[in-house]
Amino acid sequence: MDNFNFFSPTEFVFGKDRENDAGVYVKKYGGSKVLIHYGGGSIVRSGLLDRIKASLGKENIPYIELGGVKPNPRDSKVYEGIETVRREGIDFILAAGGGSTIDSAKAIAAGSLYDGDFWDFYSYKTHIEKALPVGTVLTIAAAGSEGSGDSVITKEDGMLKRGAGSDALRPKFSIMNPELLYTLPPYQTACGATDIMAHVFERYFTNTKEVEITDRLCEAVLMTMIKETPRVIADPYNYEARANIMWAGTVAHTNLVGVGREQDWNSHGIEHELSAKYDCAHGAGLAVIMPAWMEYVYKHDVMRFAQAAVRVWGVKMDFFNPELTALEGIKRFRMFLRSIGMPINFKELGADVKDIPEMVEKMGIGSETGGFVHLKPQDVANIYQIASDAEI
Repeated sequence: MDNFNFFSPTEFVFGKDRENDAGVYVKKYGGSKVLIHYGGGSIVRSGLLDRIKASLGKENIPYIELGGVKPNPRDSKVYEGIETVRREGIDFILAAGGGSTIDSAKAIAAGSLYDGDFWDFYSYKTHIEKALPVGTVLTIAAAGSEGSGDSVITKEDGMLKRGAGSDALRPKFSIMNPELLYTLPPYQTACGATDIMAHVFERYFTNTKEVEITDRLCEAVLMTMIKETPRVIADPYNYEARANIMWAGTVAHTNLVGVGREQDWNSHGIEHELSAKYDCAHGAGLAVIMPAWMEYVYKHDVMRFAQAAVRVWGVKMDFFNPELTALEGIKRFRMFLRSIGMPINFKELGADVKDIPEMVEKMGIGSETGGFVHLKPQDVANIYQIASDAEI
C-alpha cells in the first residue's frame, strides 16, 4: 500500500425528508446569501425547489435562482453563474440536482474567487486554491460529486470536456434523500449505476500490490450495485435499494476505496470524448468504453482481472488458464450492462466509427497517458474500435 492522505470533510445528511433542513445546514456553514443552482424542470415539478426555498426562508436566508444546467454541463452556464454571484454578493452555492449541477456549482464557486478565466482550472493552467462553500441536495445517484473534490465541464467552443479537482471543491454538506430518486427513468438509473461501477473499477485495476482492504471495499460496492440495480429498475419505489445505491455512489467517489493505490482513469478520459461529441449520457458512454478498455489491457495483469471475475462476478477460477476466467468476468460485466438497458457498442450509443481519429486528437494525448496501462494515441483508437464492434 502506498502512502496517502485522506480528507473528506463533507457532512452527509441522509434519509427521508432531509431536504427540508437545507436552510439549517446553509446557515451552519456560514451562508448568508445563496445561489440555488439546478437543471431542468423536474425539481420544480416535484416541489423540491419549493421545499428548498421554504427551508431557506425559515432561516431568513435570501437566495437567487439559476436553473438551466444541462447534462455534460457547459461553460456558458458557469460564466453566467460567476457573473450572478459577483453581482448579487452571494457567499454560498446550493446545488440541487445530480452530478452535472453539482459540477457546475463547483466551477462557479472556484471561478467566482479567481481573477482570471475559470477555464484555466480545466485546461490545467493553474490549480484551484479556494472556492466559495458549496452544499448539495442530491437527486441522482451517479457521479459521486456530492462527496468529491472533482468537477467536469464542457467548453462549448470546440466541445472540449475537461475536469478539475481540489479539496477546496468538496461540498460542506450533502443532503441525500433516496425518495428523490423515485421518479428517475430506468435509463437514467442504469446510467448512474454504470458510472458508480466505473468509479470503482478505475481504482480497482491498479499496479499497487498488497491492497487487500481497498480491494475488498471496491468489491463490496460493485456487488451492491449488481444486486440493487435490477431491483430499482423493476421497482423504482424500493426505498432500501435506492438507499443502498445512493450511498454506494458516494462511497465510490470520495476516494475511500482508492486510497493507497495507483489508479487508472483512462476509461473516463476516453469516454469524455464520446459524451462531448455526441452529448450522450456519461454512464452510457462508460458502458461502451469500460469493457472495451478491459479487453484491451487485461493481459497486463491477468490475475487481477481473474480476481475481479471470481470475487465480483462469481466466475469459477480456471487455475490452468486464468485468462479464460478474466475474459469471462469481462463478458459478464458487459452482459450485466445490457441487462439493465445500457448500450454496449457504438451503434447502440449513436456514435460513428469515422469520428475515432477526431476523438483521439481532441483527447490531447502527448506521447502516452498514465494509469494501470500507459496508452498511446493508437491504443486509444484501438479501444474505440473494440467498443465500436462489441457484441455479447
